[in-house]
Amino acid sequence: MKTPHVVVVMGVAGTGKSTIGPLLAARFGVPYAEGDDFHPPANIAKMSAGTPLTDEDRRPWLDAVGDWAHGRAGLGGVVSCSALKRSYRDRLRAAAPGVVFLHLSGDRALVEDRMSHRQGHFMPTALLDSQFATLQPLGPDEAGAAVEVTGRPEEIAERAAAALEALSEPAP
Repeated sequence: MKTPHVVVVMGVAGTGKSTIGPLLAARFGVPYAEGDDFHPPANIAKMSAGTPLTDEDRRPWLDAVGDWAHGRAGLGGVVSCSALKRSYRDRLRAAAPGVVFLHLSGDRALVEDRMSHRQGHFMPTALLDSQFATLQPLGPDEAGAAVEVTGRPEEIAERAAAALEALSEPAP
């Protein structure tokens, strides 16, 4: 990217936000923030118990992610945040108007397989259906790009970086 954007790496659980985010941050020379670290303990307890979060549960989390992104405006950064609904992305944009979204997408079978091999993460595969049901892909008027999560992390990060760099280039 030619300008220091703040990139929100979004998508359902298990798409690799916490893997691809740091790879992108390293490539662009900007800090990475793990979105899960912004959850209040009550949210983590709820998800660990297999209970999906409500919009009300997500508000303080989205506000904390938005505050981080706002603080990085003009400096650049990468933060992971599922940002599944348009309204969640609108809330993030309200806090940090220049954010750009990178939607990591994949089919349910692939994502479930990846989730079943994760260790030490609070999000159970039982919540995957609710994540896919909630997901509203980026609209054509939203700054961002979608990248499939097939392949090795380095390949995904390469495609993601190319898609983000293309957003910064002027149209021919």
